[in-house]
Amino acid sequence: MPAGAPGTVERTEGSRLVRTTKTRLRRARAAQDGAGPEPGRTPAALVLLCSVAAAATAVAQPLVLGHTLDLLLRGGDPGPWPALSAALLVGEVLLDSLTALFTGRCNAGWTASIRSRAFTGLLHGVPDRARPYSPGDVGTRLTLNAADAGGVPAARAALAASLVTPAGALVALAFVDLWVAACVLAGLPALALVLRAFARDTGASVAAYQRVQSQIASRLLEAMEGAATIAAAGTGARERRRVLAPLAELGALGGRMWVLHGRALARSGVLVPLLVLAATAVGGVRLASGALSVGDLLAVCRYAQLAAGVGGAATLLGAVVRGRRARERTLALERLPALAYGTCDLPPGGPGDLELCGVRVLRDGREVLRADGVRVPGGSTAAVVGRSGAGKSVLAAVAGRLIDPDEGHVLLDGVRLDRLGREALRTEVAFAFERPVLGGGTVAEAVAAGPRRVPPEHVRRAVRAAGADAFVRRLPRGYDTPLPSAPLSGGEYQRLGLARAFAHAGRLLVMDDATSSLDTATEYEVDRALRRSVRPGTRLVVAHRPSVAARADRVIWLEDGRVRAVAPHRELWREPDYRALFGSGGDEDPAPHRDRGARPEGARS
Repeated sequence: MPAGAPGTVERTEGSRLVRTTKTRLRRARAAQDGAGPEPGRTPAALVLLCSVAAAATAVAQPLVLGHTLDLLLRGGDPGPWPALSAALLVGEVLLDSLTALFTGRCNAGWTASIRSRAFTGLLHGVPDRARPYSPGDVGTRLTLNAADAGGVPAARAALAASLVTPAGALVALAFVDLWVAACVLAGLPALALVLRAFARDTGASVAAYQRVQSQIASRLLEAMEGAATIAAAGTGARERRRVLAPLAELGALGGRMWVLHGRALARSGVLVPLLVLAATAVGGVRLASGALSVGDLLAVCRYAQLAAGVGGAATLLGAVVRGRRARERTLALERLPALAYGTCDLPPGGPGDLELCGVRVLRDGREVLRADGVRVPGGSTAAVVGRSGAGKSVLAAVAGRLIDPDEGHVLLDGVRLDRLGREALRTEVAFAFERPVLGGGTVAEAVAAGPRRVPPEHVRRAVRAAGADAFVRRLPRGYDTPLPSAPLSGGEYQRLGLARAFAHAGRLLVMDDATSSLDTATEYEVDRALRRSVRPGTRLVVAHRPSVAARADRVIWLEDGRVRAVAPHRELWREPDYRALFGSGGDEDPAPHRDRGARPEGARS
């Protein structure tokens, strides 16, 4: 079909519409997720516009000053030329000020956008894919690397404008005198080679520097988190050496970067004066021959300096190279694969039947979980037990769809979890963890935060069920106490995490070692309140104590990532290997008798 035919035009318009629609959807999704849209090209365009205008003003100045000088030397009336010279000088100052202002705004906008998008990608990414990034590494990527990456658009615009000045100076120089222009042009390839070598050698050094920088930050954060252990063990000096061990490599890499930068500046610092000297010499010869006036010689010298200023672009080029390497590091977080949600809903009034069908999870090519035909009836409690590394937390994550299995699928009331919409999944599946992250706000706001709106009375009911009401009331402002300033112990913090899970409990509640910081008596009271005060549903509990397993309706026993048995605790207790999980070699169940008989009426056994 010939170009311009109706079919071609329709396809072109259709493709353009699809691209526009996809772009709008991406921006809308980013705004909905809290990442916010990119600042766009406008901030960088303003930097470029002001920089180019300042460059044009700088290029016009020598010609105007030279002409003004010639008029003054001839004793004639200079007319408006002195005023024009002054206006160009003032204009350059104003344009440089605007360039600095727009550069700051551009850097701030892009840095904020990059940080927000990387942080959103990290939060929405599959937890297993985010596991390789340590907290210190993430902190470095979101702070230093994001700031370097945010400066790229403005630096790139300034770099483009910095090349406008030499180009314009060459054109103006050719207008004044072709011989001097040819002399300057002959020396520019040497400056271009200096910049090219600088960009090539700097890239690898910057990437290595940023990597080592993250290593130190990660080790420092680990040491801060374990400060009490380090102090108790008296290993402060050893830990200091461990944290600072990469410092020698960092210093070497930083020194190499400065050497490269200094070498580029030194070479350009030698070439530029030689180039200006040669242009001045040629200009002097042309002045002596009468081909140039004094004003022309002034313009020639200034234009030679401006044309040779291409060597000064090394600093901007270094910022662009460093920012691009930093952007690669932030993009790694931004592009973490996220869970894809479907569009299905759960059937109304379902009890929360949970079933794992042919589930298989791999990590680094090694099978860490295999579960097939494991079913937890709706409304019952299943305890997941096994030795460390048996796959308990992996099973909990798969059951609540924090991760997807590599094979098989998980059903909730007969619907595959990967086919549920995000709202349907997160409102019906709640999690409680060993170390919950509650964020900021007040205690009440932290408990209420979640996929559904929770009324204040439900918040208090959930806090009471978690055994936290007594200590919350003792806080300076009770439920209105800001969480960051609340003096809470690890167990109290864990109970607030339980309260949040209880407040948002749906058909399935997954508790991954969520009562590890509670004593046995408190844990028992929490379990009783959970059964009586929290919305009835299916409960999957990662357990380490026999008392927890004894109170469950059934136990899922994992061994080396495989399901060894699914049965009530009393039946499994006859197995020596099962008793050994809890450090018991005897035949007597150490779980309190009252725990086993404390189920409410109608509970399954």
